[in-house]
Amino acid sequence: MTVNSLLETFPLVLVSSGPFSREVLEAAGLHCRPAKPPLAADWLAARAGPCQRAEALAYFTARAAAEQSRAERVLALETVVAAGGGRTFSRPPGRLEAAEMLRCLAGTRHAVVTGAALLAPGVRLIASDVTYVTLAAISDDEIVRYLASGDWLGIPGAYATPEMVERFVTDVEGSFSNLMGVPVELIDRMIAEAGQHPEAHGTPRWAHSA
Repeated sequence: MTVNSLLETFPLVLVSSGPFSREVLEAAGLHCRPAKPPLAADWLAARAGPCQRAEALAYFTARAAAEQSRAERVLALETVVAAGGGRTFSRPPGRLEAAEMLRCLAGTRHAVVTGAALLAPGVRLIASDVTYVTLAAISDDEIVRYLASGDWLGIPGAYATPEMVERFVTDVEGSFSNLMGVPVELIDRMIAEAGQHPEAHGTPRWAHSA
């Protein structure tokens, strides 16, 4: 069963901060709206490993979205990139940080980790998916030209755009969709598991609110 068919019986709001992850979801016919994690990624950096960090960001994003929009069922996705030496990157705040990330990740094998949190009546599922990516060397001139495009804005690790993936990713171990911040197989499993809970199909608490 695919995400689309599951959502026919278990509709929910999908929340993601990544611009290309939203494109992937919406191309599949899934409604998705942007959201900003209420926790700063830097605050979590020294307190958790990559999987725990991505899962915590996803959970607090889902909880905030549920409270703000009064949505009954929310699935949030948040991605971080884990490089060697314990360095973890989320979305670069500016061009200098994006350049630093690209120079650190170019020519390496690193992990792209997406946390997913699904909240529904009687349901709280939190999980993560890890994809290992090998990136080719990227010259300084190529980095400068790429940064001038602005395509890196809002992207953890700064490089996971379709063009950059096609040009510089030489190997992917794990879910390819997770590289773009959308672990489709994990989403399938989580929605299927949530749908098994009878309380998740009840009348929304806010259905009759003014």
